[in-house]
Amino acid sequence: MADYSARQAAVLESALRLLVDGGEKALTTAGVARAANCSKESLYKWFTDRDGLLSAMIDYQAAKVRAIELDAGPLTAARFRGLLTGFGRDLLDVLSGDVSLALNRLAIGQASRDGAKLGRLLEERGRRQVRRRAVALMEAGAAAGLLAIDSGDEAYETFYGLVVSDLHLRMLLGEDIRLTGEEAARRVERMVGAFLRLHADGGTAR
Repeated sequence: MADYSARQAAVLESALRLLVDGGEKALTTAGVARAANCSKESLYKWFTDRDGLLSAMIDYQAAKVRAIELDAGPLTAARFRGLLTGFGRDLLDVLSGDVSLALNRLAIGQASRDGAKLGRLLEERGRRQVRRRAVALMEAGAAAGLLAIDSGDEAYETFYGLVVSDLHLRMLLGEDIRLTGEEAARRVERMVGAFLRLHADGGTAR
């Protein structure tokens, strides 16, 4: 993920809000410049073109699933559970948010044209970056003797399936699902417990 200055981050937040409020038609360089109170020249300097802006928006949004600090000390069972829970909360919060839904709906709408360019950007700059961080966490848990898994990728797929389930798809299809912070926290705690029971190595991660 690129490092964005505070000014660039503010521009990306404005662009994401434009997309949520006005859809694809609202997401023009002129519209973003106006909403963010910056010049089009600055936008081109920072993001090159509209595709570069979309890529940065996806990158910025994916970063809201925060990096996992694996080097901050020994990976105990309690700390590992906490990392899984924090990651799960971030994942659920981001995927169920208006911004993620708007980006995914736009990519789905473009899937039959433009060579599915936005879909590829979402995969490369969004999903793949989040997955890489999650797989590293799963592999660290296995190395510490806290998980019994065949691969980090498969473990992440199980974790994702438990935490997210079909919620994201149902939201994309327009179902009005609103999880409060407390409801989301309870769901993640419950699903992290289920995941650890499925993959615990001798019960050490329970």
